[in-house]
Amino acid sequence: MTLSMLRRQARQALKGKWSAAVLFMLVYFFINAIFPTIIEIVASGGWNEWIEQENPPIAASIFNLLYSFALIPLGIAMYWAFLDVYRGQSLHVSRVFSAYTPAKLPLKLIGTSILFGIFVFLWSLLLIIPGIIKSLAYSQTFFLLKDHPEYSALQAITESKKRMKGYKWKLFLLYLSFIGWGFLTIFTLGIGLLWLIPYIYTSLAAFYEEFIRAQEASVE
Repeated sequence: MTLSMLRRQARQALKGKWSAAVLFMLVYFFINAIFPTIIEIVASGGWNEWIEQENPPIAASIFNLLYSFALIPLGIAMYWAFLDVYRGQSLHVSRVFSAYTPAKLPLKLIGTSILFGIFVFLWSLLLIIPGIIKSLAYSQTFFLLKDHPEYSALQAITESKKRMKGYKWKLFLLYLSFIGWGFLTIFTLGIGLLWLIPYIYTSLAAFYEEFIRAQEASVE
């Protein structure tokens, strides 16, 4: 299957669901960026004080750090939601919180994300290229955790590395194919991202479904 076919299938999966996808992204952006900014403004004593401050208060810095960790499952929920879209399921705004239940799941996802980051960082210490290669190798980790919740963090990363053999360059080219669209969003003042990001994530879901998950069927 070619990359153009993957993108075409992603667009087909999103057909009739674009409004839901845009609403999903609006909620995601509010939680991820707008809400913490509002908290900072209030904590600073108002808009003018927030604008004029050179360094954020320590309390605000601690809040931002903790909030960043708490948002990790939110980012992973993006992968899961658009994987479900590719599989023909409907998209509801509530899916943005799908990675927060059951109770132990967020901690597992946060731990996996930290381990993922440590591995990529250590490889990046050698050179940038090895870091990029390893990030591509580990890229299917969170998709795999959705289909295999029994995997530990290390198991999911290791399985992603195993299944991505021979597919890293194809995934890299898939990412590159969206660069032109990314530049076009500049002319929309970023509004186009509300459509582009669902398109990218659904294409990544198509990649996982057709190349990575398909390996399970071949084994069976």
